[in-house]
Amino acid sequence: MKNNIILVGMMGAGKTYIGKALKQAKPEMNFIDVDEYIEKNQCKKISEIFSIYGEKYFREIETKSITEIIQNENQIISLGGGAFENKANREILNKNGYTIYLKATSEIIFDRIKYETHRPLLQQGFGVEKIEQILSIREKNYEKALITVDTCGKSQYNIIGEIMKRIDEYAK
Repeated sequence: MKNNIILVGMMGAGKTYIGKALKQAKPEMNFIDVDEYIEKNQCKKISEIFSIYGEKYFREIETKSITEIIQNENQIISLGGGAFENKANREILNKNGYTIYLKATSEIIFDRIKYETHRPLLQQGFGVEKIEQILSIREKNYEKALITVDTCGKSQYNIIGEIMKRIDEYAK
């Protein structure tokens, strides 16, 4: 298996935050946020891509980007919240790194993202209920990650420690 750490989960679960902290703990690895990668290559914000071209088009670009990114090793990859919904994405990611589901409750996710305006799926009907609705659909796929780490009530330091411990256990 390639030495990639792939962070999976809902928006607001901490994928980018924990990914950047993991990069500090493992400076030999590169950090890649898939949404930032897409924005750079498309010269558009994710919200613009959604509004101009629609979600289907975005998901096609997302899959293409994941396929490109996963060719390399020694990466910490932060996925967009919906990326693990695609079966092909799940398969290629699970075969090419340690997929880590960062699990959080809908209330904690809401608290983390309630002031953010750039999330396309939360533009209308924003609230805990909307997050619960999305999470109830996606969680069955998030749980197909190789490792699950519950982030609720844990410090960044504890989450990183648990991720590293669980990867070591999985690798044995």
